[in-house]
This record gives sequence, structure tokens and C-alpha cells, in this order.
Amino acid sequence: MYHFTTAVRDYLTALLSARKVKLAQARARGDLGASAVELAIITAVILGIAVALLAVIKTFVSSESSQIHG
Repeated sequence: MYHFTTAVRDYLTALLSARKVKLAQARARGDLGASAVELAIITAVILGIAVALLAVIKTFVSSESSQIHG
């Protein structure tokens, strides 16, 4: 478990460092970031994925529960 935790921490550190560099470069160019419409679309996509995942988990839990109970 320790190796997994260390690997995840190292990965997240590297990822955040890379994002920090990209953010600094974007600010230097005067880039203001995503518009409200883009953020709404991204949010809708993430929400759709979350709902689909929830449906899959609910179906799995229901089928396993019915097998356990009889």
C-alpha cells in the first residue's frame, strides 16, 4: 500500500507542477481561460459521466443484492 500511495503522490505532484507551468505561460500570454459556455459544457459532460457511472453501480449492487438475498 505504501508504494501505491507514494506513486500517487509523485504522480499528482508532477501533474500539478506541469499545470502550474502551463498556467503561468497562459497568464503571460494574456489568456483569460475558458468562457462560461465552455465551462457549462464541460460541467454537463462530467455530470453525464457521473450519472452513467451511478447507474452502472446501482445496477451492479441491485443484482448482487438479489443474488445474496435469494
